[in-house]
Amino acid sequence: MEMPDETGDHVPVALASPRGRGVRTLTVLPENSPMPPRHRSAAPSPEDRRQEPYPGSVTAIRAQVNDPDRVSVFIDGEFGFGLPAISAIEEGLAVGQHLDAERLAQLLAIDERARAATAALAYLAYRPRSEQEVRGRLRQKGYSPPAIDHAIGKLAGWRYLDDEEFARRWVENRTVHQPRGARLIEQELRTKGVAKETAKQAIEDAEIDEKAAALEVARDRVRRLSGDDPAAARRKLAAYLARRGFGWDAVRPALDAVLGESEEDADDEGA
Repeated sequence: MEMPDETGDHVPVALASPRGRGVRTLTVLPENSPMPPRHRSAAPSPEDRRQEPYPGSVTAIRAQVNDPDRVSVFIDGEFGFGLPAISAIEEGLAVGQHLDAERLAQLLAIDERARAATAALAYLAYRPRSEQEVRGRLRQKGYSPPAIDHAIGKLAGWRYLDDEEFARRWVENRTVHQPRGARLIEQELRTKGVAKETAKQAIEDAEIDEKAAALEVARDRVRRLSGDDPAAARRKLAAYLARRGFGWDAVRPALDAVLGESEEDADDEGA
């Protein structure tokens, strides 16, 4: 397929074909080349066309300026939709083809799946995410369930999405940077959609020393209670450590270490 540019020359773009099939050619127009004339006398407005392309004939396939891996497909002289360049090759898209409603829907679905996968990768760039988090993000952006399922499958296949690895990293991060009890860490992972068994296993593998962690948190927190009387400071610190997921077997030694034993504890020992 060949199309003249503004100088009268043809502009083929060679792209590697997948699965070792050699090189196939997709002819595109340069960015500023004139568009071929429209063939349809009564076409919807440009605004409508941008929202939802109508069936028609492919009149141009142009490389996108901001993303060289994508092409813009023009239908009857107007922009119809974008598509990954490799998908255009795989689908055999060519100038002069007529796209009926069914074929157009297929191509739009291919593009949505590709965009969903790209959006998911961008979301993962900031930090590891659970599968539930990624699904929620894609739903928020308006992608259809089939496109979301496809993106999740792609990311899992690439090992970018792995709840076991996510849980391991989450526990590691919490243990090093924001110490808290295993109970709260498990609750956080469950909130993010990680299976109960996966969360428990990640915590067990981390071998968290809750008493040491509680003591570290208590030493940092007790400075804010310097103006309180001993009993009030003890109550507040105990409540804070409990909210951080520590059990009483870790809380009590931490309280005694930073505040000293309470009168009740001393009386019990004396008895």
